[in-house]
Amino acid sequence: MKKEALLPKLKRMIRSHIELKLIFFAVLTLFLFFLAAPIAMLLLKSFQSSGGAFWTHYIEVFTRSGFWSAVGNSFLAAGGSALITTVLAFLLAYTIHYTNLPHGFLKIIRTGAVLPMLLPTITYGFALIYTFGKQGLLTRILGHQLFPIYGLPGLLIGYVIYTLPVAFLLIHNTMGYIDKKFMVVSALMGDKKSETFFITILRPLTGTLAASFIQSFFLAFTDFGIPASVGGQYEVLASLLYDEMLGSIPDFNKGAVIAMVMLVPSVLSILLLHYLERYNVRYNKISAIENEKNRIRDVFCGIFCGILLVVMLLIFAVIFLVPFVQEWPYQLTFTTEHVREVFQDRVLAEVFKNSLLVAFLTACAGSLTAYGAALVTARSKLPQNMKNILESIALVTNTVPRMVIGIAFLLTFSGTSLQNTFLLMILCNVVHYFSTPYLMMKSSLEKMNASWETTAMLMGDNWMKTIFRVVTPNALPTLLEVFSYYFINAMVTVSAVIFIAGTRTMVITTKIKELQHFAGFNKIFVLSLCILFTNLAAKGIFSLITVWRENAKKKNTDSKKTGVFIRRAALAVMALIICFFGVNALSGKSEAEQPVVIYSNADDEAVTAIKHALDENGYKDQYLFQTFGTSELGGKLMAEGTAIEADLVTMSSFYLDSAQSTNEMFAELDFSAPTLEPMPSYYRPLTSQEGAIFINTEEMDRLGLPVPTSIKDLADPVRSKKSAPEKSPSVSVCAIRLWQIKKTECRSWRSIRSKGIMR
Repeated sequence: MKKEALLPKLKRMIRSHIELKLIFFAVLTLFLFFLAAPIAMLLLKSFQSSGGAFWTHYIEVFTRSGFWSAVGNSFLAAGGSALITTVLAFLLAYTIHYTNLPHGFLKIIRTGAVLPMLLPTITYGFALIYTFGKQGLLTRILGHQLFPIYGLPGLLIGYVIYTLPVAFLLIHNTMGYIDKKFMVVSALMGDKKSETFFITILRPLTGTLAASFIQSFFLAFTDFGIPASVGGQYEVLASLLYDEMLGSIPDFNKGAVIAMVMLVPSVLSILLLHYLERYNVRYNKISAIENEKNRIRDVFCGIFCGILLVVMLLIFAVIFLVPFVQEWPYQLTFTTEHVREVFQDRVLAEVFKNSLLVAFLTACAGSLTAYGAALVTARSKLPQNMKNILESIALVTNTVPRMVIGIAFLLTFSGTSLQNTFLLMILCNVVHYFSTPYLMMKSSLEKMNASWETTAMLMGDNWMKTIFRVVTPNALPTLLEVFSYYFINAMVTVSAVIFIAGTRTMVITTKIKELQHFAGFNKIFVLSLCILFTNLAAKGIFSLITVWRENAKKKNTDSKKTGVFIRRAALAVMALIICFFGVNALSGKSEAEQPVVIYSNADDEAVTAIKHALDENGYKDQYLFQTFGTSELGGKLMAEGTAIEADLVTMSSFYLDSAQSTNEMFAELDFSAPTLEPMPSYYRPLTSQEGAIFINTEEMDRLGLPVPTSIKDLADPVRSKKSAPEKSPSVSVCAIRLWQIKKTECRSWRSIRSKGIMR
């Protein structure tokens, strides 16, 4: 066939690529509805004012006491940690690429550097408390506390641990593409070692080091998990935003203002990253050259990396230690009771299944989205403007704070059918984590032969067949990396989903935030271990699949069979997603059969009493109980109003009155429950007098003092049976004195009686 006859046919084929156009518009629609629209809603909320100028809320926020202090604290903590992280990540990557240390040790460095990625950030804070706190592991080993863990020191350490894996991967990957032969050339030209180091290593890494700093800065600047655990009185913007949106007296307009303030550095970073692209260095060829022998360099780098890894392992050691002791730090006997409690808890088991489901579906949907977008930009002849739109989306999602996305979703989708659903959480994860998977897929697809699709079309194959039979099998290793990236991040994320998860859709990280309210650190660490081992297992499975694929390529396995396998796998995944969101909805329980959702600010003992009363009166397995801190629940009542997920709320009357006054959200009670004082028609008191005393059990036994059974017992003097004076002080006084004498072995006692309305 003549060339002149082929060209018109080829042009018609390119113009008829309706599949690529559909993919482009599908991806564009996704980000318009679930990124642009929520951010626009947030912007409108910040300017919304019932009276006065539209900038009123900005003035109120900017002039309020403590705001600029929080801004400064955020920049100091995030900037300081980003600088430290970038230096540490560079030294780790340099050790791997430019030293002659044993390969086994270098592999340990690579593994240890990325290990924190497998745990949620909120766990870092608790691990720091149990390591450096007054009763922490390291404090007990050394005999004194090294430094106060709450505030800036704790934030810096937590942020560094959190951002180190990302910074390390960026620098490590780029350093692998530096041509080492220029070091030889520099030495031959008589340059000093410092000049050689700067010219051949630092100069090519300028853009990557800057990108590492920016990425680390934003991860720290927008993180909520670490400030929630070790922030203390050191206020940062992330905690300020959370307090404004879900605090005791929520103000969504001011919260939106703070969210928009957090977006300002994002815009600046986009411009900076564009500018830094000119410093990227590309080599035509990467030469394999052995590193220069330098014993001093190797010893220094080896000692540095060893110390860094030991410190990191020491911090995370408490996660493995604390759940297996009776009561840290007082009763250090070995036990598996805490682990058994978690695995026997039906609610926690359900939460773990929710996390697996959300992570898996996020990985499926995210991988398809990133792959489709990369096909448009790297393997198509679509107009450059369309490609630039997707490139801009990737850049924006990389810098928009997770908390801002979560807040935007909360404001946009409250009261809609998407509120408190798995679908909304999955879409949130897909949108937020889009940038890195997209860039990974794009880089992989650009390295493939650009003529595959053209050749296939000329041979009569359609575009879809070419993608399944040729492109996808070659992109499979990167697809697995993308799937792994989405899965792991969906398992550990907390900053965004904490605003949009409901009682029925709670995942492990949001459950950890709830357990913090009860100081249930044993359960927190057990759940963290579940996340860690799940992510390790996932990475192991993905690695095995990659190895299988490589072995298949070496054996020249028929690519057609591989394409068939991939096509069937894709269809199976799509069928699973359809079944979950479609068939499950059709065959689900009716609204009347759904369990009653109860929101409560009660503490652990009160919750136990309430559940006991419900279970004993025939309501077992007919309700879901969700606990919050008082301010958090107050914020949800004000934020969600009649759209709140709960059917029943137990809460302080002040917040109930405020929520009813603002939202008119509570129905009148349809049962009689007489009270001593007049009460509104929509609530009644739930528990009677509550109180707590601390009892030193050893001293109580030694003095022969009986344990009080009610608060009334505290008013009766109790005489000692043995060597106590003839007239002993009351139990309450004894308890106070004994508490002052010996604080190490005590237990909390609380008397709670459920009122009749729970019958």
